[in-house]
Amino acid sequence: MYQPIPPRSPLETMPTMYDLPSELVGESGLPDEFHCIQADLLTETCKPVDYLPDDILLASDLNLYYDPRHTNWYKRPDWYMILGVPRATQQQELRLSYLIWQEGVTPFLIVELLSPGTEDDDLGQRLREVNQPPTKWEVYERILRVPYYVVYDRYENNLRAFEVSANVYKPIPLVEQRFWIPSLGLGLGLWQGSYQGTEGLWLRWYDKSGWVPTSVERADRLEAYLRSQGIDPDNLPI
Repeated sequence: MYQPIPPRSPLETMPTMYDLPSELVGESGLPDEFHCIQADLLTETCKPVDYLPDDILLASDLNLYYDPRHTNWYKRPDWYMILGVPRATQQQELRLSYLIWQEGVTPFLIVELLSPGTEDDDLGQRLREVNQPPTKWEVYERILRVPYYVVYDRYENNLRAFEVSANVYKPIPLVEQRFWIPSLGLGLGLWQGSYQGTEGLWLRWYDKSGWVPTSVERADRLEAYLRSQGIDPDNLPI
């Protein structure tokens, strides 16, 4: 007797990260040295109070595929945070791209580091072209409804932040070039200092105690404390 074959689920038939390009294809705004250093600082200082590190994905220049009806459409945010998804625990599990239809969780916050060639797109000032994918602003605001969107222009030292309200991005008032995100127990702001040997004005996370320290800063503070106690850190047993 003929037994009909049940249809396969969309998760079985839709493309995976192995089927879609993971590189930047024909777009402007290629990452430069500043983008790499800035992304590292955001990742190193991002410590949300109610989330374990293994439950947060912090991504930089990782293709974000967002539309299951147009599986080849993607954006490539300079830096983004996704809460409640597992980090890779083994090398072979590292993501090549992030696919909304597989992961089921949209980004909580996206940061774009403004470049002269991407300004109109980053700030929602470019209209969608006929028969072309939606702009960044449309994707982040209307399709994914990313709760927080941040744009930093290092050429003008200008930080802008937006929060979704009634499905529309509304500017967040900044105080001393900073703003607080209550659900994270963290804020983002501009910090003047040296990171990875480069002096500048950087976008960085802070908590209620101040700027979240980097690993180098924690080591320097420990060394200073030990010396204040008359202990030579160079002579400590390994």
